[in-house]
Amino acid sequence: MLRIGFGYDSHSFIEGDHILLGGVRISHKYSVKAHSDGDVLLHAISDALLGAAALGDLGQHFPDTDPKYSNMDSMDIVSHIFSLLQERGFQINNIDATIIAQSPKLSPHMSAIRHSVATVLNLPISQVSVKATTNEHMGWIGREEGLAAHVVVLLAAGTD
Repeated sequence: MLRIGFGYDSHSFIEGDHILLGGVRISHKYSVKAHSDGDVLLHAISDALLGAAALGDLGQHFPDTDPKYSNMDSMDIVSHIFSLLQERGFQINNIDATIIAQSPKLSPHMSAIRHSVATVLNLPISQVSVKATTNEHMGWIGREEGLAAHVVVLLAAGTD
């Protein structure tokens, strides 16, 4: 059996000097406002994986009301979710992600982001697609107030 999962995350910008995407630190004129490290890509991937496996959502597993998750590394979050999938016999078939950000320009970082995501999920890089787009200066993303990510994953059968 195959299962599809969809994930979305967004964060607003605050004063800072970098953002994290897929575990990759990218210099930027802003950082993100978040309870954890604010990696929108890994958060969207995590929600997509949880959704495909019918295991709830990110907030159920790592509530932002719990101080022990404050500043948590999103690589640890996605690693934990990956272990939940493995325990249930799920295999990730592929990941297709789109990051929406007016800035910074992400094309110079895409290879590193794909490699990082593939590594944390023990996947061949050919199974990880990460794309980036702007919002053509429209809306809150276009005004450089934040960024977002959409992710679709396909899981192969596990045990229910």
